[in-house]
Amino acid sequence: MGREYYGDIEGKFWFALQSSSAPERFGAIVELSYSLDENDIDVVKEELEDICKKTPLTKIDKFFENRTSYNDEMLEEAGITRDQLSEYADYKLGKQILDCLEKTGQCNFWGQI
Repeated sequence: MGREYYGDIEGKFWFALQSSSAPERFGAIVELSYSLDENDIDVVKEELEDICKKTPLTKIDKFFENRTSYNDEMLEEAGITRDQLSEYADYKLGKQILDCLEKTGQCNFWGQI
């Protein structure tokens, strides 16, 4: 069983790579759930921009075009570090959060650890 989050957005935290506290990076308030509103949009955008500056997102997107799994050897061969992959996972989460905020003005979700 993986660590999942669900609510206004849904997904899984990347196994052995992404912290369950990743939403806090984007300004989420943690109680027993993650909660953001339109006041957090600038923080989310800033964090996404920061990730874009230091992470080869296009390269990682291309890596996953025809893959559903990976291992360290495959990452090394592609020239992708685990840190970059972790940033990529957070970027995907941040994009989900931003899309939700822009559509509804709020984003609430909770996780299962």
